Amino acid sequence: MLGVALGVAVLMFRLPPIPQSPSYPQFADQRGWLGVPNFLNVISNLPFALVGLLGISFIQKLSHDRLQQTFIDRRERWPYLGVFAGLLLTAFGSAYYHWAPSNAHLVWDRLPMTVVFGSLLTALIVERISLRAGLQLLPWLIAFSAASVLQWYWDELHGHGDLRVYAAVQVYSALALLLALLLPPRYTRSSDFAVVFGFYLMAKVFETADRVVFSIGHVVSGHTLKHLAAAAAGYWILRMLRLRQPYPQKFIPC
Repeated sequence: MLGVALGVAVLMFRLPPIPQSPSYPQFADQRGWLGVPNFLNVISNLPFALVGLLGISFIQKLSHDRLQQTFIDRRERWPYLGVFAGLLLTAFGSAYYHWAPSNAHLVWDRLPMTVVFGSLLTALIVERISLRAGLQLLPWLIAFSAASVLQWYWDELHGHGDLRVYAAVQVYSALALLLALLLPPRYTRSSDFAVVFGFYLMAKVFETADRVVFSIGHVVSGHTLKHLAAAAAGYWILRMLRLRQPYPQKFIPC
């Protein structure tokens, strides 16, 4: 995982700076309804809030026996609480941005997502490599991910925006889901991480094909479907936690 992280970093810094496209806020579907501008792009953030609340509630209300089935060590729940809290915050940040798209508002769209990226990466480390190391890295990974957004915005304000670090955070977080499949699992349902990766990839495809999707009947845009696919990835993580069980004698305290 460290080798892949280094590879991603080297690749990104060998690329030229990636500025934020001026046309990015020009989404295909800008229809308003009920006084809400960009209605579908705003309202499609509700699933993030729903999954976030369901995930936090599920973890907080686990009984003692059920908690041991979902998390061998109680401390393993902290990264997942970060994931679901990040999804909940993403609902508000993304809705705020899509209500009135601008770079200043885009910061609040991207910052909550970095909480999800950092927390999910920590969960993989905690469950596949080292509980102690993962928990120690949790605040640092979230901070680094968030700093990539702040670095982009600072550069944007000074006329030379650069998305390379933020892109590297996204790319590595997605690749880590596949890398985790190569490491010994402590729980069943480990293949669900591949499904989460698939939903993430689907979301990126929809985002890229925003106008193409909207041109097919002018019903829904690719960007709206991106939100739904990304929320589905969050739901699949919750589904995994609900269904998984620990493998016997797989846990080695760290």
